Amino acid sequence: MKHAVITGGGSGIGAAVAKRLLANGARVTLMGRSLARLQAQRASLGDVAIQVCDVADEASVAAAFAAVGDVGILVNNAGQVETAPLHKTSLDLWQRLLNVNLTGTFLCSRAVLPGMLALGQGRIVNVASTAALKGYAYVAAYCAAKHGVLGLTRAMALEVATKGVTVNAVCPGYTETDIVANAMATIVAKTGRTAAQARAELARANPQGRLIQPEEVADTVAWLVNAAGVNGQAIAVCGGETM
Repeated sequence: MKHAVITGGGSGIGAAVAKRLLANGARVTLMGRSLARLQAQRASLGDVAIQVCDVADEASVAAAFAAVGDVGILVNNAGQVETAPLHKTSLDLWQRLLNVNLTGTFLCSRAVLPGMLALGQGRIVNVASTAALKGYAYVAAYCAAKHGVLGLTRAMALEVATKGVTVNAVCPGYTETDIVANAMATIVAKTGRTAAQARAELARANPQGRLIQPEEVADTVAWLVNAAGVNGQAIAVCGGETM
């Protein structure tokens, strides 16, 4: 039974991925900063382990992965987004989003790779975003970080290509998660639109005219876990937004 670790596992895409990988027979550990949210997911999902971890902190990552043991599947899902026009983006905001979205992916991947390489097998799936494939206004720091995740994905994929390990990225469009709920709240607060209008605006980015569901992202992650010949790819889950 392969051991899967999912960062940002307390809600949304992380929780959906955990449910899917459990159904596929994996042993699952959820990581996140909030013990309460992890405990809530364990109560919902059942047989999962939980481990508090701040992916942006090197010592926290080292301690967390030392505690959970060998990892056969890593899903780097932890992420954060904040909005601001570039000229009002503080260095603190810029660095915080790079730390969580990009450095966190690097630290967690670095923690599991030695074990995967020693076993001659492993899967790393980075949950990036369509913001890794295109630009969006008012989220320059987030776009930069997610573009960095894609570059990191491709570089790692080449390094491990002959060693039984694959590294890929999943790039969801606007997905029904807390991040998108917060985006809708920001639109409402700053524009005076209703929640329904804000939701419709985000859904229009998808040619299918809807928000992606976390389970659809989980389906793609699960496929990549089983796809030995797919490596270094960015799989968009966005209804055609990035064609």
